[in-house]
Amino acid sequence: MAPAAILLLPARRRVAGASLSPSLARAIGRADALPPGEPGERAQLQRHFELLPRGWPAAALTRGVDAPGDAGGRWLRADPAWVRPDINGARLFAVGEGLRLAREDAEALLPALRMLFGDAGFPIDAPDPSRWYLRLPEGTALPSFPDPEEALGSDLFDTLVGTDPARDAAVRRWRTLISEAQVVLHTHPWNERRVAAGQPPVNSLWFWGGGVLPDRVAASVARVRGGDALLRALALRAGLRQEPRGNGFEPPEEDVLVDLRDARDTDALHARWLAPAAEALRGGALRELRLDFQDGAGCLLLRKHRWRVWRAPASDFGRLPPLPREPAAR
Repeated sequence: MAPAAILLLPARRRVAGASLSPSLARAIGRADALPPGEPGERAQLQRHFELLPRGWPAAALTRGVDAPGDAGGRWLRADPAWVRPDINGARLFAVGEGLRLAREDAEALLPALRMLFGDAGFPIDAPDPSRWYLRLPEGTALPSFPDPEEALGSDLFDTLVGTDPARDAAVRRWRTLISEAQVVLHTHPWNERRVAAGQPPVNSLWFWGGGVLPDRVAASVARVRGGDALLRALALRAGLRQEPRGNGFEPPEEDVLVDLRDARDTDALHARWLAPAAEALRGGALRELRLDFQDGAGCLLLRKHRWRVWRAPASDFGRLPPLPREPAAR
């Protein structure tokens, strides 16, 4: 049996604008619409990976990639962040990889934070310059702050409000730690050097993804191509083969998930990935092709769908129209 392929794609609004080739427009127009899913990075990954017990301990998972021999225990991401004040408060402008930090940045900034977090009982380190971690004692109440992608652009103080009265004290504690870290970082001379060089300062931290490694991670595919640290960590825990993404779609030997969430060039995405994948399906090298957009939309393409000649082609990659119903039986 031919393998299946899943393409993880950005939200449609981020890749709108390029017209589809006639063959791809027909293929998508004849596909089955998938039930709408939750938007966002977490929901998109959770559609393809099942964690037991349920939860989203991103810190422990990525720790397994960044420091493989030191992933046991309870972890919280404390990623470097850039917060910019505005007339109504302060907004989160960049977190982690968005700051493009080098090893020397982490080595310059972390010593000033070690005393603060050490005194709180949470040792801090950075095995990767963009991903900083707090080791938490057993039983520590975790903050319920949103993932970075959800918080970017939001007012910092509105985002850091507790919603569970039973956990409000814990939320206040973590807010206090963020405020104290901001004081330390705001006056750090290394940030003055970054600003002078035209780089954003690291003037805050963002806490998220707390927890311990899951007992089990399951997936519906056998291979993953490409991916950020979190996707690679999930693949590692699920025992999947991990491969470079490459420069364009190539039919796999086994069911595969290909990460294209960072695609910005719509024409290249179309020419190098979507059109070749649709051609592989049409030629029998794939049994199915699933397109999963980060806004929750998706469609399933099967080879037999080529006989749905009554369906209109899709008009635009970024704004897929609702798929028409099958004609009524006579």
